Amino acid sequence: MARIVVILIAFVFSVSTSSAQTKEQWIDLGTRIHGGFGVLIPLGIKIGLDARERLKAEPRGITVHYYTGERAPCPCVADGVMLATQASPGQGTLVIVPEKAAPGLFASIVIRDRKTGEGFRYNIPGDLGPKFIEWNKSLDPAARYDVIMNGDKLFDVTPEPKSN
Repeated sequence: MARIVVILIAFVFSVSTSSAQTKEQWIDLGTRIHGGFGVLIPLGIKIGLDARERLKAEPRGITVHYYTGERAPCPCVADGVMLATQASPGQGTLVIVPEKAAPGLFASIVIRDRKTGEGFRYNIPGDLGPKFIEWNKSLDPAARYDVIMNGDKLFDVTPEPKSN
């Protein structure tokens, strides 16, 4: 298992996300890393790219703490965030926190700049769960990417107090 994680991390870092990826490249990368390309992968990519832009952070310059909601099936969004930020469980910069997100949330993700401690919290509303299921059933990977990347109100962003 540890060997698979090391290979996975090496692959992720060999594919530069510091330069723009095409839709097809994101779909291929998400499918290869996660094993499929449901709507939660591009949602994580969108959140990760937004955080990098807000923080003006370089790839691997971010830490991620992911809180799964009570009703979320799994932390799939975290894989998308990992792809966009290059934070990784192997480096300890991406952590799936054992505590759950606040009630009513699908997930909550705290993303920080490793150098400055500046950060943002991304909350995904729990009421989007049925919409995610519908999109996964009715759309192909390219359409899933488009509906997420062109969508709004998929998450709320608030600044987090600066950490030390």
